Formats: sequence, structure tokens, C-alpha cells
Amino acid sequence: MEKLQFRRNRRLRNTNALRSMVRETVLRKEDFIYPIFVVEGENVKNPVSSMPGVYQFSLDRLAEEIDEVVELGIPSVILFGVPEEKDAMGTGAYHDHGIVQQGIRFVKERYPELVVIADTCLCEYTDHGHCGVVEGEKVLNDPSLELLARTAVSQAEAGADIIAPSNMMDGFVAAIRQGLDAAGFTDIPIMSYAVKYASAYYGPFREAADSTPQFGDRKTYQMDPANRLEAMREAESDEAEGADFLIVKPALSYLDIIRDVKNNFVLPIVAYNVSGEYAMVKAAAQNGWIDEQQVVLETLTSMKRAGADIIMTYHAKDAARWLEGK
Repeated sequence: MEKLQFRRNRRLRNTNALRSMVRETVLRKEDFIYPIFVVEGENVKNPVSSMPGVYQFSLDRLAEEIDEVVELGIPSVILFGVPEEKDAMGTGAYHDHGIVQQGIRFVKERYPELVVIADTCLCEYTDHGHCGVVEGEKVLNDPSLELLARTAVSQAEAGADIIAPSNMMDGFVAAIRQGLDAAGFTDIPIMSYAVKYASAYYGPFREAADSTPQFGDRKTYQMDPANRLEAMREAESDEAEGADFLIVKPALSYLDIIRDVKNNFVLPIVAYNVSGEYAMVKAAAQNGWIDEQQVVLETLTSMKRAGADIIMTYHAKDAARWLEGK
């Protein structure tokens, strides 16, 4: 038999030390943003039934979660608010004493160095559950921009380090940037949900944030999952309007989009590992079908490999422990 000519690529896989030496993608706890749901009331720690291990916290119990996040070395959290009262204009989103504003103040007073990101949207605060002003059953773009800017300014005034608008209205980054600058917050960055698809993977989040639309869906403002080039248009618009980060949401079924955005833009790219992705892993793990630790770390690593600089994930606390060998 004639001698075969081939490369011996396995040479670099022979030992753990060798594999570590040539590893191309490294996952770190510093890569994580941990989402937290803050609710009104007292002594509240409500489990989110579709997201095992995730809870809604009232302000008087928020320290339990924040202390653990800081102890684990996770550098950033994003706060979502769940108000007791809602109205058509989502006034709780931009009220000085809204639940997110209170949560921001609490966290920054306790841990000034923790990076606190404010989710900037109206859907949790509107009685119709949509991300903007509604007329009949139509979500109005331009009237929504003023309210989003007001929300961003109120969050910055409360002490938010980063504003993260998630509403997908056209021009939302420009409106928020103008509003922040006019209020003297020129140094507050915008982490834009630049590429946000109308995804079925958001289901568990809507339980956690009490944000299910009361009519229709969000397909007139969130993106069609079938579209790829549209993502470039959305990201390009947000970059031009003043975004400082670009989020791709969801992450796992959109790794190709994360890579496209990374290849075409020089801003930091954030992958949002969303609630449905988290819930599926948790359900499979609880049934004994998968090794949760290995699947989670592999999944998060794939997001970094695809081009994400930062990962927003409900797995952050567990992943931080596993990366430290705990």
C-alpha cells in the first residue's frame, strides 16, 4: 500500500495542557451580563415557573441577588422592571420613582463599581403590552420616540451606567442619544438592541416581565427571523445614530448574524442568550437528558466564537461558578 500523505492535526489534542495552549476562544465570567427582574411590593421572591433558578425580587430582597452576583465576580447586571400599575402610555417607565429607577439607585448605592444597565422599553409598563404608543391596534413609531427618550433620561438620572433600548422603533437610538445629550448625559453609552428578531424564544421572558402583548404581535417592529441582510441595515442605522454597543437577540439560532455583525462593525457585540434558550437547557437537564454544565459552557463559548464580545445570559451565575471550578 502506497504511503499516505496527510496532516496529523490530532497532535495538538493529545493532552489537556496542549488543548488549552491552542484554544482559540476563551470564555470568562467577565464576559457576562446577568438579567434581574425587579418588582414592586415587599418580601417578594417569586420564582419564574418557566425559568428554573430565576426570580422576581422586590427591592427589600434585591440585595440577596446582587450580593451573590458581586461575590461571583460578574461585572454587570441589566435590570427589568415589573410595575404594579400600567397604563396606555407606560408612564411607570419614565417616572422618577419607577421600579427600575428605584432598583438602579439601590444597586449603585450598594455596589458603585457594578455596571448597571437599564432596559429601556415600554412593554412592561403599558396596559396593552406593546413597546410604544398605540392607536387602535397600530403601534406608532414617532410618538413613541419621545417617551423612550424620557425613559432613558430618567434611568440615567437614577444612576444607570448604560442605557439599553430594546423597543425596535425606527430612530430610537437617535432620539435617546439626543435626549441624553440634552440632559447632560453625554458620557452615558447606549447598548442598542440593534438586531432583535420577532422570536418565539422570548416566551418565558414574557412571564418574568409580565409583558405579553394584549393584542396582535410584535412583527411590525421586531425583525423577521428569515432575514439576514436586514440585520446589517438595522445595525448600520444604529451605529450611525450613535450606538456604542450592538446587541443581537436571540443568540443561539442567530450565530450567523452575530458573525455577520462582528465582521461588519467595530463596535462591541453583545449576544443575548434569551429566556427560551435558557429554559430548554434547564428542562433537558432536569430530565437528565443532558449534562447541564457542559452544554451551557459549550453554548456560551459558541456565542463568543461567533463574534460576541459580551454575553447577556441567565446562566451567568452558574457559568461563573463552573469556570472557577466550583
